[in-house]
This record gives sequence, structure tokens and C-alpha cells, in this order.
Amino acid sequence: MRDLATTPRVLLDGGLGQEISLRASRSEPHPLWSIMVMREEPHLVVDVHREFLEAGARVLTLNNYTATPTRMGNHGMAEDVISTHRQASELLDQAIEQSGISRHTLSKMGCLPPLAASYVAEVAPTYESARIEYAELIAVQQDHVDGFLVETMSNIAEMRAARDALVEAGHTVRMGITLADDRSNRLRSGESLESALEALSAGPLEAVMINCSQPESILPALDLLKTMGCAYGAYANGFTTVAPLQPGGTVKDLTQRIDLDPETYADHVLTWIDHGATVIGGCCEISPQHIAHLHQCLNDRNIPVTSFNQ
Repeated sequence: MRDLATTPRVLLDGGLGQEISLRASRSEPHPLWSIMVMREEPHLVVDVHREFLEAGARVLTLNNYTATPTRMGNHGMAEDVISTHRQASELLDQAIEQSGISRHTLSKMGCLPPLAASYVAEVAPTYESARIEYAELIAVQQDHVDGFLVETMSNIAEMRAARDALVEAGHTVRMGITLADDRSNRLRSGESLESALEALSAGPLEAVMINCSQPESILPALDLLKTMGCAYGAYANGFTTVAPLQPGGTVKDLTQRIDLDPETYADHVLTWIDHGATVIGGCCEISPQHIAHLHQCLNDRNIPVTSFNQ
């Protein structure tokens, strides 16, 4: 039997979009977040990708979280969906090339995000319309990535739609679920994590993660994730709360925690590892410095890092 203590961990990057937005020259963030920064200052996207790579991350996700037809259509940019995804792919390729890190050791991931808004399940589309839109997002990305991460799912219908669209297109399912901050093991929709996992059990699943949730909400969920018989883990955010962010709002409404420095965040992640997590990383407000310190902690424990491809 493999020694769990030294099992390789898949190490994701951190809060890509938030890090890009924090470095932007624009005085006010846009509801499309780092997509607008990418149009105006593409070099910032390359820089952040490269810094996460150099920090030790071996799974990098495209900067396309808000580039859904629904969101871009709401801002008169529906015709720019394809070009935005292509630009996101090209900029990540540039970062990989600049880093000098072997492409074969990395996973370049497409993103299937909430289609209308993060955290607010009430504005999510129906299952049927969500499945169609996810199929469109898969089609525009699949020739440029190694696979997909479904991220920040706040409700079961949207989660099922993303899963079914991936299965129909012949892709592996790696699911990220966001939880309420009250440590109740409930999605932000109020639906139970148990119900979400039951829905996922009806189809193929390679990995399930809790993402963009407070670190303190992760540990109560891991005992449920481990029952799924697949890889599991977490990548948390560093917000005090996401409650102020409403559809159409911007990240200026959210506040970074001051008590979640790289050392403190790594302590959380190491606890998840002790509970069997094999997929780890960071979400919003988790910087390249956080990932670098976490990587060093793994090295100190003789835990190798890997990608989804290995």
C-alpha cells in the first residue's frame, strides 16, 4: 500500500483573477474582473501565471473565469467570447515558455465557472440552458487545454449541467464546490453537500474539491468527500466573507483577510493533507507567495508535487 504521507499532491495555482486585478492600473474593477485587465494589460496575466509556476504550482487554469456567454453578453461583449478564450490560452502558453518549466510536467486547464454570478445560486440558469452554455465553453477551450476544472459551483443544477456537458464531450470531470461560511456543509444555495455528492455519484468523477470557501469550512467537508472513492481536496479563498458580492457587483465589495498569511494558510492545507487531501492550492486572495510557502512546506515533508497529467 502506498504511504499516504509521501503520496504526490496535485498542486494548483492560487487566486489568479484576483491577483491580476490587484495589479491592474485601472482605478475601478470591472464586473468582468480580470478579463478587462487582460484586454488592457496582457503582460500582467503572463506575469501572474509565471509567478505561480515559479512558486511550484503544476496545474494552471486559464484566465477566463468570467468569460461566459451570459456574463459577456450582459456587458455587450457576446461577440468577444471566442477571442477572449483564445487570448487567455495564448498568454498562459507565454508564461509557461518564459518559466522554462517542462510543459510535460504541467496541466493547462480550462475553466467551467458559474455562468451568471459567483456565490448567488438564485441567478443561476436552468439545468437545460446551463448544459447548452457549458457545451459551448467546452468547445471553445478543448483544443487548447489538457482538461477542465469546474469551479465554484453553488447549486446542484448548475453542477450537474457542467458534469453532464463534460461527460457528453468525452472529458474527465473534476468538480469544485463552494460552501457557505457557517461550516454547515451546505452549498451557498442552502442545498446540502451530501445531496450534491449524491448527484455527482451518478456519473464518472475523477476529483472533487471544495473551492472559493473559507479555509475553516474545508475540514468538516473532507470526511464526506473521501466517501466518493476519487481524488479529493480543497483550495480556499482569503475573503472575510463573500456576502456583499451581488450579481453585477465587483470585487471591490470584498475584503481580504489580514489573518491569512502564507504560514497560516499552509497550516490549514497541511491539516487537509493529513486528512487525505491529494488536490490542493488556493483561490481568491491566495497569492504566489502563499503557494511558494506551501510548496516549501511540502518539500520539507518530502511530499512531491504533481499535475493531473502525471
